[in-house]
Amino acid sequence: MGPVLSIGLGRFSYALFLPMMREDLHWSYFIAGLMNTGNAIGYLIGALSMAWLIKHFSAAQVFVVGGLIGNLFMALSGFFTDPTAFFMCRLLIGVANTFVFAGGSVLAAQLTNLHPKQAGWLMGIYYGGGGLGIIIPSFLVPEMVQTGQSLGWTHPWQLAWYAIAAVCSLCLALMWFPAHNIPAVPPRTTTSGKTSVRRYGYMVSAYVLFGMGYIGYMTFVIALLMQLGLSGTKLNIFYALLGVGVLASSRIWARALDRFKGGETLAIITLLMSCACLIPALIAMFTQNTSNEPGWMTTFWIYISGMVFGSGVLAAVATTTVFVRHNLPQSQWVAGIAVFTSLFAVGQVVGPTLIGWVSDGSGGLSRGFALSAVILLISAILSWLQKPLSQPTN
Repeated sequence: MGPVLSIGLGRFSYALFLPMMREDLHWSYFIAGLMNTGNAIGYLIGALSMAWLIKHFSAAQVFVVGGLIGNLFMALSGFFTDPTAFFMCRLLIGVANTFVFAGGSVLAAQLTNLHPKQAGWLMGIYYGGGGLGIIIPSFLVPEMVQTGQSLGWTHPWQLAWYAIAAVCSLCLALMWFPAHNIPAVPPRTTTSGKTSVRRYGYMVSAYVLFGMGYIGYMTFVIALLMQLGLSGTKLNIFYALLGVGVLASSRIWARALDRFKGGETLAIITLLMSCACLIPALIAMFTQNTSNEPGWMTTFWIYISGMVFGSGVLAAVATTTVFVRHNLPQSQWVAGIAVFTSLFAVGQVVGPTLIGWVSDGSGGLSRGFALSAVILLISAILSWLQKPLSQPTN
């Protein structure tokens, strides 16, 4: 439920709102992308404070309190049409959702101690949970927008934000009790030397670029597909299939997460995601007339793009937690996860604004997606260079 609330609903659902809010509020792609940059800035603030928070509070407390705060600002998102106020909401949601997602990552890593033979599977379940958070709004948001239109709301998308907040409340109720029943993270001791980040610099650099590249796709893909003429129903199916890909990732990548100790899994995932990102970019570049709906073959490849991208998006995040578990002493798990989370946030801060700025140029969104594909390809190369550390894990 943590990734459902923090990733699926708190971050990715904005892609469904972006085309409607951009048209209704007369935003440029730069301004629309800036809203997800605000969310990423909040994610960075939350990541930088995670180590301190978990030192003074338990991971479970950080996890559930973050859910409470995020839920509040998800509801407030429906009240604002001013870009500055909405930006602040996205920022504060980002802070809160970092507490949920990173706190849950620590809890999930601890849970693998109870079931070490199923570590990859358990981590995959946790991160794959975000897929449910993508599937739910793919049907809920269009239905609520249509209801708002029938009720004569000036801004029908506001009702959809309230509905999303209601689902967040349900997630919060479901995750509250289990979170407090996972064994606590052991405190960091002075007997274990601090592992230099330079020892896994390739992995960290690749993860920064992953954050920069993937967020462009997740921010603007619905807007691009609408430009290609994809209808409402086909659009909803695409987003749902993306969520199915995320859900399936827990099984698809479980063995690789257990087997590879270095950056190999992240390299394979980001390479596939680069290809998935390039598919809609190429379709947009070579499609001359977007006034009609795309044919079945074009639609098929668009669906493939969504499923492949979805199968990798949170599995890539899982690779860093698994890398920490494989290569760092247990007393350094929280610190290691905090390093990856913080630097990942830097990539997410740059990504939406950069892709939005490029997309406002002559090439449009297709050029922005091509840039995302290149960034993900470089991430794949860097992560492939990361070898396992010789340091024992316990």
